[in-house]
Formats: sequence, C-alpha cells, structure tokens
Amino acid sequence: MSQENFWDDQDKAQEILKEAKMVKDRIEDYQSVIDQTEEVQMMITFTEEGDQTFEKELKETINQLDVRVKTMKTATLLQGQYDRFSVILSIHAGTGGLDAQDWAKMLMRMYSRWAEAKGYGVEILDLIQDPEAGIKSVTFLIEGINAYGYLKGEKGVHRLVRISPFDSSGKRHTSFASVDVMPELDDSIEVEINPNDLKIDTYRASGAGGQHVNKTDSAVRITHIPTGLVVQCQNQRSQHSNRETSMKMLKAKLIELKEREQKEKIEDLQGEYSQIAWGSQIRSYVFNPYNLAKDHRTNTEMGNIQSVMDGDIDLFINEYLTWSLGQLS
Repeated sequence: MSQENFWDDQDKAQEILKEAKMVKDRIEDYQSVIDQTEEVQMMITFTEEGDQTFEKELKETINQLDVRVKTMKTATLLQGQYDRFSVILSIHAGTGGLDAQDWAKMLMRMYSRWAEAKGYGVEILDLIQDPEAGIKSVTFLIEGINAYGYLKGEKGVHRLVRISPFDSSGKRHTSFASVDVMPELDDSIEVEINPNDLKIDTYRASGAGGQHVNKTDSAVRITHIPTGLVVQCQNQRSQHSNRETSMKMLKAKLIELKEREQKEKIEDLQGEYSQIAWGSQIRSYVFNPYNLAKDHRTNTEMGNIQSVMDGDIDLFINEYLTWSLGQLS
C-alpha cells in the first residue's frame, strides 16, 4: 500500500467514525426523550391522584422536554451536504456609523451566547475593533456538530432600530450589519486550488497594546485572484496557523461559489454586501418605539427582544429551515 493510499484510508476511517458517532448520539437522544416522556406521564398520574409533591418538578421537566423535542425537530431539517460541520461566521458593520459598529458587536455577543447555550466552542479568528465604540468586523469559529446547518440561514443584512446611546438628542436611529456564514470544512473535502492563483499578504496583527502587541507579521490575508475572494486571520501568533485557517476559509467560500454557480454575485460570498442598508435586511430588531424581532423571510416574530439578544434565536432558526425546505419543494 502506498503512503498516499494509507492516508486516504485513514481519512475515510475517520469520516466513518464521525458518521457513526452522529448516528449513535441521535439514537441516545431519542431514547433519552422517550425515557423523560415516560417520567412525565408517571408524574402526571401521581399529580392527578392528589400527590402535589411532583407539581413543581413536573412543570420543569415538561419545559425541558419541550426544548429537547424542538431541538430534535430542528435537527431533522438539516439535509444539506455541509450542515453537520462547524461554522465560520463573519459580521461587518454597515450603514450607521458608531451605532452600526456597536450593532455588529451586539450581534457577535448574540451568536456567542447562542453557541455557548448549545455547548459549542467559540474562537475569534479575526477582529477589527474601533477605538470609539464597537467593531468594524469580526470573523469567528463556532465549533460543534450541525453548527453550520443551524446558522446558515443567518446570512444576510440585520437591521437595528433603537434610541442611539451615541446621540445626545435622544433620537431614534437605524443601523445595519451584515452576517456571512460558511462551513468549516475538514480535510475530507477536496478543493483544488492553484497556488499561482493566490496572493498572500502578511501583516502585523492588531492587539490591545502594551505587552500584547504582536511584534511579528503573523496575520495572513489571502486573495484568490480569479474570483476576488479575500480571507484573513490573525488570531494566532503563528503565521503558519493563521495561513492554515485562512486556507480553510477560502476553501469553504470556493465550494459555496461552485454550488451557487453565480460568479456575478461574488460580492455576496465575500460577506461585504453591496448595500448593507435599508431594504436589503433579512431580519429587523426593534427596541423603540416597541420591542420586536422579525424575520422578513418567514414573518416569524418575537416580542422579547432582550431574550433574542441573549442568544434565544432557535425559533428563527427552526422557522427558516422549515421555510427553506418548502422553497426547494
């Protein structure tokens, strides 16, 4: 057996093990829900017979069961080829100045809180902060099974309406930020990239200052010349690590481009939308004169805006996945 065939077989074995673990986890989740359902039925029986000691526990267990069933229902909607992968998510501030930069930071927190609640890992890959307020852009990895499948519908322009904390007159402002989403592909996904098609720049990574300033050109920016796609990473002190991560990001974007077969819309894949402004939003978050988060594709609404900003976006995710499957049928 050649060395190349050996590593190919190793990759295939790893892929089979991953698939087997996913199936095993789903079976265990299903059985656990069945067990918990039987537990609820038992507590209901005791309560109906006059035993009130289970009343509080019954309510808590029903709530837990409801969340678990909804999560399992959402997972059944993940049918895309890359849905099971982790996700690389980029946020760019749009129209609205400091408010937009603050809004980009708020969205970063929202997705981070959602990820933490799911038990996913979060790692910042690239961050451009503003000295006055908020962030100009951020790219971060949310690591966990099905993360891309859940968040793929978040791609688009997000609109904020609120009383601006940066306006002394207390006027209401509208701000925009774009969210770009792509899967973090593993080595089992093959993409041919000609090294001659790449322009690789290194630069000094930004930092908090003082002893944390990186004194070497460890940050990496890669431009794919034929398509104009640009990716960058500066989270590690090692230039090699940043380059490896950037190549993964480029590979994911090239696959997305190939799937869409719409090269004239390359700007959509770059995450820097031609107009991050009014009329192009997929979702609105209104803090004033009322509280409401509304997805404009599915017309799904939530009145508890603070809960949404704390990462409670599963309703939007579930409704989008249901809606998108309907669009394909």
